[in-house]
Amino acid sequence: MRSVQNSASSKPLRTLSTIDGAVFLIGVVLGVGIFKTPSLVASNVPNEAAFYGVWLLGGIIMLMGALCYAELGSTHPDAGGEYHFLSRAYGKQVGLLFAWARGTVIQTGAIAAVAFVYGEYASVILPLGTFSTAIHAAIAVMALTGLNLAGTPQTVWAQWGLTSLTIALKLVLIMAGFIGPAATAVPAIQTDFSGSIGLAMVFVLLTYGGWNEAAYLGGELKDVRHNMVRTLLLGTGVVVVLYLLVNYAYLHALGLQGLRDSKVIATDLMRNMVGNAGAMVLSVMISVCALSTLSATVFTGARTYYAVGRDFPVIRIIGIWDLHGDKPSNALLLQGAISLALIAFGAITREGFEAMVAYTAPVFWSFLLLVALSIFVFRRGTPLGYRMPLYPLPPVILAVASAWMIYSSLAYAGIGSIIGVAMLLAGIPLLLIARRN
Repeated sequence: MRSVQNSASSKPLRTLSTIDGAVFLIGVVLGVGIFKTPSLVASNVPNEAAFYGVWLLGGIIMLMGALCYAELGSTHPDAGGEYHFLSRAYGKQVGLLFAWARGTVIQTGAIAAVAFVYGEYASVILPLGTFSTAIHAAIAVMALTGLNLAGTPQTVWAQWGLTSLTIALKLVLIMAGFIGPAATAVPAIQTDFSGSIGLAMVFVLLTYGGWNEAAYLGGELKDVRHNMVRTLLLGTGVVVVLYLLVNYAYLHALGLQGLRDSKVIATDLMRNMVGNAGAMVLSVMISVCALSTLSATVFTGARTYYAVGRDFPVIRIIGIWDLHGDKPSNALLLQGAISLALIAFGAITREGFEAMVAYTAPVFWSFLLLVALSIFVFRRGTPLGYRMPLYPLPPVILAVASAWMIYSSLAYAGIGSIIGVAMLLAGIPLLLIARRN
């Protein structure tokens, strides 16, 4: 690790443009969820109209959240993102508890979850034995942490390449759905769908998840007071359009019942167009999508460690910004170590992706609720940055959606969510550190 004396007073450089920020946001959100969750969503809605409706509702919630984060990020720009917002709104103790949760549950759990999906598809290409998925996942985390340690400029260029390939894959799927033969009409199985829309929204908002990561670019965006809102609206707008088109392609090619029955929807869609030969190619492309999400998530995640280490002298070692490469080296190393530990845990439980989703969901939505409410706290003063339109509708919608997701994740996610909450509560003793400081 870099020493404290090396660059204890160094700060991030503002080198990222609006397009760079949007590329990172798109890279985080346009991940692998769209290859897994649509069939689960289809199983929990009664018809095609409801299927489109929940995806559109998820996009609206994401856009409302983007408006909230644009105001917060432009008025209070900082590499600490949500940690910085929560600390200013509610005090350092709440900020520190969030940093603990993000470092041990939210971000590292998300890194492990995406790494497991990458591992599943990489194992199709190169099987490595019984623990092949976990081995590939660990290799990916180490490689991308190493890339980030090489420096921010190198990471930005790599992210541009990975995100471009990810968008290209989505366009291929859209074309396959539009050009390929339409699904044969099959009567949908009549089921009592009461109470299932909440579960459908859990999967929809999981797939849209990651847009809030733009907050962690606040310390590195040029002209942040103007570019934060541009980054968020450009990135979320592209995501909503692509997701609606991809889901239309799925329904056109497979039909609602076919979508419910499919376990590998993207593979089935491509098979309709090019046959079985496309399966291996698709595995390679999905692996690239997973790496794009993983790279951006590693990049933004380490910024929280840096910010909390900067603010609390007792853990100053992780609050060092290394000017050589313009990155938080020690924070990246710590994040990588925790993520590898969670991958090992997932490998032992043999649940992988599902275990990480359950582990992170209720904790993530609990803090997002606090972020939404912080808008009202900050509005008591006079914000100097961007002011969102339609106020107070966006923070109200985000707060209600967050409360709904807390309930839904606890009701449906099982024991994994309880473990995540327990890990959050294990960080409460850290509040004593904040009080002493």
